[in-house]
Amino acid sequence: MTKTLKKLGNGDTWFSLLVYVIIISMCVVTLYPFLYIISVSISQTDSVTRNEVLLFPKGFNLAAYETVLSYKGIMIAYANTIFYTVVGTLFSLMLTVLAAYPLSRKDWKLRHFASIFIIITLWFGGGMIPFYLVIKELHLLNTRASIILYAAISTFYIIIVRSYFESLPKEMEESAKMDGASDIRIFFQIVLPLSKPVLAAIGLYYAIGKWNSFFWEMILLNKEDLLPVQALLVRIIREGSFDKEMERALVQHASVLPITIQYAAIIITSLPIIALYPFLQKYFVKGVMIGAVKS
Repeated sequence: MTKTLKKLGNGDTWFSLLVYVIIISMCVVTLYPFLYIISVSISQTDSVTRNEVLLFPKGFNLAAYETVLSYKGIMIAYANTIFYTVVGTLFSLMLTVLAAYPLSRKDWKLRHFASIFIIITLWFGGGMIPFYLVIKELHLLNTRASIILYAAISTFYIIIVRSYFESLPKEMEESAKMDGASDIRIFFQIVLPLSKPVLAAIGLYYAIGKWNSFFWEMILLNKEDLLPVQALLVRIIREGSFDKEMERALVQHASVLPITIQYAAIIITSLPIIALYPFLQKYFVKGVMIGAVKS
């Protein structure tokens, strides 16, 4: 950092310093709550009760994690979240590709009309109550299908994938048609294999959104055995409600507090995405570049 600043002029030096200060400040603001939650979740009960934990843990106690992991409800919620994320992401990717590919075909006569019809949804929506009534009239309340369908497709992602399809070399498609390939064969054997970067990026965005989603899940689902882990976590934190099984665990473990249970649950639910992010970071970068493709 010092060598870089020496090579710059005075104006550039002060600007670079300002950028570094802002970045470091944002890192501190972002990381501190997470580090605090980790420290409280593994600290001794007495230290947590006396509010002695500020940044680093006081003592070492994993009773909260043992209690959460032994709680049958969180394991069921974890399984539900994995199901909603995997199935929902695959379903959303399929719909997005099927919507984006026709829009990228300049020889389709209804292309402009369909594009306008789809883009309108970026600014106008039916609203929460009409959407809920539609789900209710379709008898999808308290079903897994409602969670898969309510956020099945994103207009913004359709536009990104359409732009990527339009950027593919048309010469390959023309050559394939000269060899007698049908549109379906061109789509599956040429377009999709060349679209792995955009599909990976969009699929990652879909997956993270579905993993972190909880609002509509709490509205559409009332059955405990269907709730995803994020909705269960919100219920525990916001309402402070524990079922009889968790209440018994709190009584049995004197070294466990409700707040350490909540913080341990936060860490456990966030850990998979945090662990995967370093391996998936390159797809975030590709996603940013893909969004810059000229339509």
